[in-house]
Amino acid sequence: MNLIRQTKPKYWQLWAGLGLGLIATTVQLLVPKVAQSMVNNFSKGVSGVLISGVIALFIISALVNALSGTLLGFFGENVVANLRKLLWNKILRFPVNYFDNVKTGTLTSRLVNDSDQIKNLLSVSFPSSVTSIFQLIGALTIMLFMDWRMTLIMFIAVPLVMTVMRPLMRKTRQVGRQRQDELADFSGKAEETLNEIRLVKSSNAENYEAKSGNQMVNNLFKIGLKEAIYDSIASPLMGTVMMALMVGVLAYGAHRVATGTMTIGTMFAFLMYLFQIIGPVSMMARLFTDLSKANGATDRIQELMSELEENFTAGKTYDVAGKPLQMQNVNFAYEKSQPILKDVSFTAKPNSTVAFVGPSGSGKSTIFSLIERYYQPTSGKITIGDMEIDQISLENWRKQIGFVSQDSAIMAGTIRHNLTYGLNDNYTDEQLWQVLKLAYADGFVKEMSDGLDTQVGERGVKVSGGQRQRLAIARAFLRDPKILMLDEATASLDSESEAMVQKALAKLMKGRTTLTIAHRLSTIVDSDDIYFIDHGKVLGHGTHEELLKELPLYQEYVRIQFKQ
Repeated sequence: MNLIRQTKPKYWQLWAGLGLGLIATTVQLLVPKVAQSMVNNFSKGVSGVLISGVIALFIISALVNALSGTLLGFFGENVVANLRKLLWNKILRFPVNYFDNVKTGTLTSRLVNDSDQIKNLLSVSFPSSVTSIFQLIGALTIMLFMDWRMTLIMFIAVPLVMTVMRPLMRKTRQVGRQRQDELADFSGKAEETLNEIRLVKSSNAENYEAKSGNQMVNNLFKIGLKEAIYDSIASPLMGTVMMALMVGVLAYGAHRVATGTMTIGTMFAFLMYLFQIIGPVSMMARLFTDLSKANGATDRIQELMSELEENFTAGKTYDVAGKPLQMQNVNFAYEKSQPILKDVSFTAKPNSTVAFVGPSGSGKSTIFSLIERYYQPTSGKITIGDMEIDQISLENWRKQIGFVSQDSAIMAGTIRHNLTYGLNDNYTDEQLWQVLKLAYADGFVKEMSDGLDTQVGERGVKVSGGQRQRLAIARAFLRDPKILMLDEATASLDSESEAMVQKALAKLMKGRTTLTIAHRLSTIVDSDDIYFIDHGKVLGHGTHEELLKELPLYQEYVRIQFKQ
């Protein structure tokens, strides 16, 4: 219920649907009473008024019931739609370290499959069960007044059925939970494999992935068999009990009619009420089954909803232009036993270029992640001017940072969409062409079939690496950041593409505080300050010439670069 309340449902649809359901049920309950009068008066002739009344009641009941079901269905769909929005907005605001430990496919399964289980419960089972409960209570009440002895059989039988079904419902819940977990794992595996399909092909790993996927499908199949067995037991069990109940009532009713203690019309009406009960009882059994299945999904969604998310608005608005960026005695570890950064300090003066060099795995990219506030330092602090960056609102801080990486991410969609991605302002075509020109990207975009509206394909497969980098630089121009971070921005490019990207980056770096990570000497020799990092420690810093004179490790690094 707490989960449903968070979706802010349209309760008027629920109450209106329940009210109409109550009206429809009341009309249905009148039918057997009218039929009772009609049967008892057969000896006096067939009454056209009573027959017309029965037909009218059937039609009215059907129409009102349909409207009730529609409103309750709308209520369920609205709840699930809002739940998916709530989940989607929640997931997008999880910190980066959450995604380090959870597969995106698993989250996708929670968002789609788990919420679909709840959708089936609220949109299908719940609306039908509500009217069924009305009908069950109403029919039993009328039957109690008609003949308490026969009704007593029902009151004994129904709780007995529920007692028998309870262990089965518990098993169904367990299996439902297993199925949702296994489905999430399979979804995660499928998404991961398909996202890296080129690696699969180049590694001849089709058979391995087929075997791995087949194993997961087999696990799902085994769970599905259990689910099918439990479902197949539930329906026949319910049907057998209800059939036995009907035979018992018929036999007892026939005896009462034969002894003259009950009229044939009363028995006829009683049987009609009995038929009205069979549907609701079966519906209740289905509700318990669906509820058991949905419980596992609800538990998982509740776990997601309880996760901490980033707070984008807490903190101050602060203009970082013209202020030094400093990291002071920072330590950091992804896991406590494996420190990544050890007592790291550096200063980036306003409008200067600071480079970080060193062996792979030394912690350079981790420094960028801490500046972006993807993670929090274990100890130490990062400041901009006289303020710690944690005191600045996350939205304001990241808005002032531009980031271009080695393999700049690009979203499926148009070039226009990728240039303006994450920006709230409206940009004219002239402005977009201007930033493309600054990034030396206007030439290849003009050659494309639809210009700015050209589709780049999933993960940008329709553009080359160099083109992707220049689009990322154009996007950075459009963001107009105060701090620019370049992480191996030219590492994987050919010479021609690298030259184009370097020219674009030179323009972009003017008038901004720039932090860069690079292996190629050509990209760092002109930096104002170079920090050499190894095994998470700063071993020295200075200009290129100063490090060559003072740091043997840097000399070795340069020597290796020249050999390459």
